Amino acid sequence: MTRSIPVQAVPAEFANDDVAHDECGVLGLSTPHGDGVAQLAFFGLFALQHRGQEAAGMAVSDGKRARVHKEPGLVSTVFTPDALAPLTGYHAIGHTRYSTTGSNAERNIQPFLVETMHGPLSVAHNGNLVNATGLRDELLNKGFGLTATSDTEVFTLMLAAAGGRTWQERIERTLPAWKGAFSLVILASDQVIAVRDPWGFRPLSVGRLPHGGHAVASETCALSTLGCVDIDEIHPGEMVTLRGAEIERQQVLAPQPNAARCTFEFVYFSRPDSVWDSKSVHHVRQQLGVELARESLVDADVVIPVPDSSIPAAIGFSKESGLPFNDGLIKNRYIGRTFIEPTQDIRERGVALKFNALSENLEGKRVIMIDDSLVRGTTAGPLVKLVRDAGAAEVHLRITCPPITHACHFGVDMGHDGDLMASHLSVAEMEDHIGADSLAFLSLDGMMRAVAGREGGVDDGYCNACFTGTYPLAVGDAQAKLAFEGVLH
Repeated sequence: MTRSIPVQAVPAEFANDDVAHDECGVLGLSTPHGDGVAQLAFFGLFALQHRGQEAAGMAVSDGKRARVHKEPGLVSTVFTPDALAPLTGYHAIGHTRYSTTGSNAERNIQPFLVETMHGPLSVAHNGNLVNATGLRDELLNKGFGLTATSDTEVFTLMLAAAGGRTWQERIERTLPAWKGAFSLVILASDQVIAVRDPWGFRPLSVGRLPHGGHAVASETCALSTLGCVDIDEIHPGEMVTLRGAEIERQQVLAPQPNAARCTFEFVYFSRPDSVWDSKSVHHVRQQLGVELARESLVDADVVIPVPDSSIPAAIGFSKESGLPFNDGLIKNRYIGRTFIEPTQDIRERGVALKFNALSENLEGKRVIMIDDSLVRGTTAGPLVKLVRDAGAAEVHLRITCPPITHACHFGVDMGHDGDLMASHLSVAEMEDHIGADSLAFLSLDGMMRAVAGREGGVDDGYCNACFTGTYPLAVGDAQAKLAFEGVLH
């Protein structure tokens, strides 16, 4: 980290607090020539920006020495030409962050980089360990000093202290202790190693770079941006080693029989041009809309999406229902997070800061508004009001997943159970609270028909715990997001 920027509080009105936030995106690169590896990593991280906007970081190694640069902010502002210039080498890992375990304090920004008796070690990860509290206590009891409050530091220090002749051996010995979701990228001197948990919670794929070498990334869209070919998903429990032009794949943990890919990747997180589990995210979202139309069609004049993630679903709903699709809301894609304190007048405008309604498409119309999810319920009501104020005669809200009733402990920041609107209100009560003429959610079976092409619930390769409360592994020891914030900086 070449300089420090304090993380300022973000006004709630400017934070998109009615959606679930993914923890991050991870990236790893290894090339035989070393030309512009930091620049390649920059563009790969830029393609993963949607997975985390709090901070970004990159570690680069020339085979002997490793350097890291990480700061709060977006990829485009963190990695200036001056910041990239000293990041020379053949191997790199990178990270875009939204915090789940640990606050958005600067000390939690990834990648973590430490010096070990085996050389430099840098780690970044996407996911969340449900047993991080116990593992952290073990490190403290052994005399380790922890400087951060992220479970990524737990990964790093456990690996640094592990026995074994190679990093692969140290990883293999340490892996069984980790319970929960993790897609890891590890930079160790002359190689990049990627590991995925045996449940397969979070996505991770690998591809071959066009001019030699390989890359791994949370989403295939980043690999496509880098021009990768031969793109393939890293399997649950698999370890992939990238060393220049060489690639080695090894199944180090047996995949869990109850695989648990996160369905929310399809509903909301992933970019629509990504492919996961051999499925196009855009196509799955269209199918979510198709299933929603089959289950909850109502007499209406137009179908509109809440942009952007709901656009494919609204198209699918429109095609299945025969109702015309049109834009009803225009999103200001640049409002993002701001450090400028809004005036009271601006603050009261709330959701209108992010969306403008197109009255010419809404006036006098019975509107079906498609949204991907309803989490805390803080923006659904203002959006309904915005559409109604633009002249809509009726507003029917349709959600492309079931009601979210339980917190996620595997790398998604949804808040606690009590924060979730559907955990304490019925659909009728939510409808009344939001002010919609009707409210309907896609059923679990309907969602799984769209995602997996079959009827099903939690036992068909996907994790639906946030909808059902049935977790694929015990979460009794899972910590709250800020549980480790005992030392304040």
